[in-house]
Amino acid sequence: MSEDFTPGVSAEFNIDTVENASTTPDTELPWAELGLKSDEYDRIVQILGRRPTAAELAMYSVMWSEHCSYKSSKVHLRQFGEKVTEEMKKDLMVGIGENAGVTDLGDGWAVTFKIESHNHPSYVEPYQGAATGIGGIVRDIISMGARPVGVMDPLRFGAIDHPDTQRVLPGVVSGIGGYGNSLGLPNVGGEVVFDEVYQQNPLVNALAVGVMRHEDIRLANASGVGNKVVLFGARTGGDGIGGASVLASESFDSSKPSKRPAVQVGDPFSEKVLIECCLELFGDELVEGIQDLGAAGISCATSELASNGEGGMHVELTDVLLRDPTLTPGEILMSESQERMMAVVTPENQERFEQVMAKWGVEYSWLGEVTDTGRLIIEWDGETIVDVDPRTVAHDGPVYERPYRRPSWQDDLQADSFRASEAGKDLPATAEELGNAVVDLMTSPNMADVSWITDQYDRFVGGNTALSQPDDSGVIRVDEETGLGVALATDCNARYAYLDPYTGAQLALAEAYRNVSTTGAVPVAVSDCLNFGSPEDPEIMWQFAEAVRGLADGCQELGIPVTGGNVSLYNQTAGRAIHPTPVVGVMGTFDDVGRRTPSGYERWADGQAIYLLGTTGDELDGSEFARGRGHLGGTPPQVDLATEKTLGEILINASRDGMIDAAHDLSEGGLAAGLAEMSLRFGVGARVALDGVCERDGVDAFSALFSESQSRAIVALPRSEEIRFTDMTSARGFAAIRVGVVDVQSGELEVAGPFEGGSFTLPLDELKEAWSSVIPSRFGTSASVAEQQ
Repeated sequence: MSEDFTPGVSAEFNIDTVENASTTPDTELPWAELGLKSDEYDRIVQILGRRPTAAELAMYSVMWSEHCSYKSSKVHLRQFGEKVTEEMKKDLMVGIGENAGVTDLGDGWAVTFKIESHNHPSYVEPYQGAATGIGGIVRDIISMGARPVGVMDPLRFGAIDHPDTQRVLPGVVSGIGGYGNSLGLPNVGGEVVFDEVYQQNPLVNALAVGVMRHEDIRLANASGVGNKVVLFGARTGGDGIGGASVLASESFDSSKPSKRPAVQVGDPFSEKVLIECCLELFGDELVEGIQDLGAAGISCATSELASNGEGGMHVELTDVLLRDPTLTPGEILMSESQERMMAVVTPENQERFEQVMAKWGVEYSWLGEVTDTGRLIIEWDGETIVDVDPRTVAHDGPVYERPYRRPSWQDDLQADSFRASEAGKDLPATAEELGNAVVDLMTSPNMADVSWITDQYDRFVGGNTALSQPDDSGVIRVDEETGLGVALATDCNARYAYLDPYTGAQLALAEAYRNVSTTGAVPVAVSDCLNFGSPEDPEIMWQFAEAVRGLADGCQELGIPVTGGNVSLYNQTAGRAIHPTPVVGVMGTFDDVGRRTPSGYERWADGQAIYLLGTTGDELDGSEFARGRGHLGGTPPQVDLATEKTLGEILINASRDGMIDAAHDLSEGGLAAGLAEMSLRFGVGARVALDGVCERDGVDAFSALFSESQSRAIVALPRSEEIRFTDMTSARGFAAIRVGVVDVQSGELEVAGPFEGGSFTLPLDELKEAWSSVIPSRFGTSASVAEQQ
C-alpha cells in the first residue's frame, strides 16, 4: 500500500523520528505524491522550523487536502455564518464547525442532520464506496450524542444506457441498501438523476438524521488535562489509505498515483454495535469528548480533538490495534478504515468505560492523554515521530482565494432560450399530441418510477417512518408520546445551476423548502452538499462562488440557517466538469406527525377538489421537456422566496388545520408531472381542466402543462373545506384556482383545455406499466446485496 504514497522510500524513512528530521534537512520527501503543492510543503517546513517527518507529512497531506481543509471554499462558506440573523439562531443549539449541526425540536428533544459526499470512491468501487458513505455520515450523527433514525441518498449517474452506468448504479444502490438496512435505519428519501455530465463522475451524497435529549449533546474536543484518549471500534487496516481525503481532492487522471488508493471497506454490523455502545457511553456520561474517524482517520481525530480542547495531546501510536501489522506509522495515521471512534475519558471513568466495551464486545486501545503543552505529540515505540501544533494541522491550513470569472460562454448559453411563445419549435398542441407528450415525459429516465431502486432499501424499519418515497419528504416520528417528528427533503436541479448558479442554488433551496412544507412540517434548518468541478478553473470557481452566495442569501430571506454540510470539488474527468450541483437538504419539524400530508390521493373520495396554488409562466428553460428535446439554454425559472415562504405558510396551516388530504409540489415536469404522480401514487383518477389557468395566467395549454414555474403546488381537499381554504389563500393574496376533481372509479387521468380535440385521457394502468418499467428494463431484476459485494 505504501508504494502508492511513498514511492522509493525505505522502511527506515517511514519510521522517521523528529530527531532524525532535525538532523537530515536535505532528505527528499514525496510531498507531491501525497497531493501537496510545493508552496504548501514549504509552509509546513516553515511552521515546524525543520523538514517534517514521514508521519507529520502524512498528517499534513491528508488534513490539508481539499476534502478535509476546504482550502478553496472557506472564503466563500463564511457567508453562511455572516448572513445568519439572531432570529435564525433561535432554535440552533450547535452550528457549523462541529460534526453536525443540532436544532431544538422542543419538549427537551434535539435533532441533528448532515449531508456529505462519497463521489469518487463510489466510482472506483461502487458497492463499498456507497456503503461507507452511509457509514461515515451515520458516525457523524453518533458523534454528536444522537441516535441515528434515518438516512437519505441524493444520487446522480451518467446516461442511463451507458455501459458504465450499468456498472456503477447497481453497486451503489446495493451498497446503500446493504449498509443502511443492516444498521436498521430507514431510507426515507433522496433523488435519482441521469445525465451524461455525470459519466465517470457519479455523485453519491448521503444524509443522516439523529435525535437526542438536550443533555446528551456531545462535542468533538479533548478537554481536561490528564484525561485519557482511547480509540475503539474496528481495528485499523490498509483499506482507505488516502481514500476520501486524497481521492476526493483531485480530478480523475489515470496518470496520477494519488487516484488509485484503496476504497474503504465497511462492516455495518460492527457499526450497529458501535452505535449502541456509544449511546450507552453517552447515557452513563462516560466520555468528555468524542470524534468519529472518517476522512484522514487518526490524523483528523487526534488533531481536531486536541485543537478544539486544551490544545495538547500525547499519543503512543504503537498501541493502535491493527488488522495489518505491516502498516507504517504514516499509513496508520492516514488509514480511513471504518467503524472507529476516538474518545476522551476521565481516569475515574476508565474502568466503567472498559466494562461497557466488554459488554458490547468492542475492542479498544488506550493511546495517550490530554496535555496542556499546546502540542500534539505522537510516539512510535517510545520515539517521537510527530511534534506539531494541532491547530496548524486541523484548522490553520492553507486558505486560497482562487481567482474566478464569469464564463465567456455564459451569455450565449442564456440567450439560447426555449420559450413556448417562440415559433419554430414544433411543440405539441392538439389533444393527442399533448397526451403523448405527457406519456413521453413520464417515461423519460428522470421522471420514471424509481421503486426498482427504493425497494432495495428498508423504508419502514424501526416503526417510526410516517412518510417516505415517493412522497415529497421523508417524515420520521421522534417521540411516540407527543408525536414530535421531522421531515427531510433533498433537491437540486443542476441544469438550472448550469444556466445560472446563483439562481440555481436558490431554486434547489426553494424546492427542498417547498417539499418539506407540502407535508405540513415547518422548515427550520439546511444542510448542503456542494458538488462542483475543479476550483483551479476560474470559471468553475465562479460557479461555486455564485452558488454559495445564492444559497446564503436565500437562507437569509427564508429565515433558516445552514447548520453544516460538505464541499465536493474536482468532480471532473479529462477536463470535463459536472454541472454545478449544489444539493440542498431542508429539515422541518412537526408538533405531531399524525397530521402529515401525503402526496397522493390516498384519503380521497369522488368529487373532492383539486386546487393549483401559484401562477404559471412561460418558463421552460432547463426543463424536463427541454431535456427531452436535447436542449439546454436560457435562464432558469424565476425564484421569489417571499412567495415561496407564503406558499409554505399556506401548506403548513392547511395541514395543521386538517383542510387538505394531499399536497404535491410542482417542480421538474411541471403540472403534467405533478398530476400524473398524484394519480399514480395510489392509482386514483382525476378530471382536470386547464382553461382557467390559461386564461388567468396568459399561457397556452402546453405551458400550463410543462412549464416549471416555481412556488407552485397541487392540493386536494374535501368540498366542505373549499370556502375555508380559499379564504386563507385570499387573505394572503396568494393565487389559487380550482382545476379539477378526483374520480376514484375511472382509473384515468383526463385533462381538458383550450386545445384542438378538447381533452385527452390517460388510462392509469397503461401509464403505470410504462412509467414503472423504464429503470428495470435497463437494469433487470433488483440485484441482491450479496451479488454486489
